Amino acid sequence: MTTPTWTTAPSFASLDLPGALLDNLNSLGYQTMTPVQQQSLPQILAGYDVIAQAKTGSGKTAAFAIGLILKLNQRDFGCQAVVLCPTRELATQVALEIRRLARYQQNIKVVTLCGGQPIGPQIGSLAHGAHVVVGTPGRVQDHLRKGTLSLARVNTLVLDEADRMLDMGFIDAIEQIISHLSEPRQTLLFSATYPPGIQSLSERFQHQPVTVTVEHTHNREQIDQRFYHAEPADKPTTLIRLLQHFDPQSTVIFCNTKQSCKEVATGLYEAGYRPVVLHGDMEQKERDQMLVRFANQSATLLLATDVAARGLDIANLAAVINYDLSRDPQVHVHRIGRTGRAGQKGVALSLHTRREQYKLDDISNYLKAPLVFGDSAQLSGKCEPSLAPMVTLAIDGGRKNKIRAGDILGALTGDVGIAADQVGKINVFDFIAYVAVRRESARSALNRLERGKIKGRKFKVRRL
Repeated sequence: MTTPTWTTAPSFASLDLPGALLDNLNSLGYQTMTPVQQQSLPQILAGYDVIAQAKTGSGKTAAFAIGLILKLNQRDFGCQAVVLCPTRELATQVALEIRRLARYQQNIKVVTLCGGQPIGPQIGSLAHGAHVVVGTPGRVQDHLRKGTLSLARVNTLVLDEADRMLDMGFIDAIEQIISHLSEPRQTLLFSATYPPGIQSLSERFQHQPVTVTVEHTHNREQIDQRFYHAEPADKPTTLIRLLQHFDPQSTVIFCNTKQSCKEVATGLYEAGYRPVVLHGDMEQKERDQMLVRFANQSATLLLATDVAARGLDIANLAAVINYDLSRDPQVHVHRIGRTGRAGQKGVALSLHTRREQYKLDDISNYLKAPLVFGDSAQLSGKCEPSLAPMVTLAIDGGRKNKIRAGDILGALTGDVGIAADQVGKINVFDFIAYVAVRRESARSALNRLERGKIKGRKFKVRRL
């Protein structure tokens, strides 16, 4: 079956969607469809299985979320849709987006089931019913073993970033989870890359799927990509010179291993930078905190491995630096595609050694274009490390304490408090909340929260 094509990006109104859903999409800033939405949504709405090649930031979450939401029976609190994700971060992000898209309806319950978090509260949430479960394969498998989750009524299964789930060894868990599902069901498979295992997965678990492929190479007009030679001993110095020369306002630095992340972070810290780090050995609370601080501009540098950064979607990311070149050209393109989005300009800088010429050849062949090389000797050291514009305050109370973002904003700005324009992003988790404030107002904001109350209660507050 062929997928539809349009000469211009169509709006969501071109689809047969309920008016209330269209109004909600409009309020969320969803006007025209992205390429993956254009190609996959009509097929998903028609009930077909879909296998789609699409990277993070392509709009794939909205594509499958709209499809599964429209099939939900609000009165049935049994699990009707399952979304499997490779990491906790991606699962959290996907669950949040489904909730936002589903808010035009009442009482749609989305439960996140991820490892690294206490299972007791998850069991309690499931006991009260869930329309949609979003989780990592291992933890979903745990609940199936304990009998705390039933998939008997599931009509939609989504495998998000399936290539990473295969890389992380989740294939056995996925197979075991699927064995609990009944037919007929709709199975949607999304993957940034198409290794052989993806086709095998599709053949085993999908029924005559429609194939959707979104052009995966980066936009050369939006991303200035350059490669710099640096032997291992010279890489720390070259990295700092790149940061001093380009002076990006926000940068993700990719390393291939957790150990490399830690070593690079130490070197940057000694040079006066204050990076945050994201890798698989960190506890969930710490990982959440690092992502929040980077996303809310309390940190300008984020060091990450590929697995830890899956699902990372930061608006207006100025630069991506590959401290270590990926072994896979598709992963390289996936990395640099995090910058230069939504009409913004971005910079992608990569370090390479002489022994990595084969990686450069693979990237060039994949991009079907010659690479542009920079000369590190011409990098100026004009920009010294600067402080991030925001500071994050952590409040020891969250959703389970009935705290909402509006309550925190009111506590900061009410009764001649700090100006509202001094407050940035507010992130509320189950038992903790984070609020970003302008650096110049951080002391006043901290004092106000320490001395005041939120919803009539005192909470411990600390500056991160």
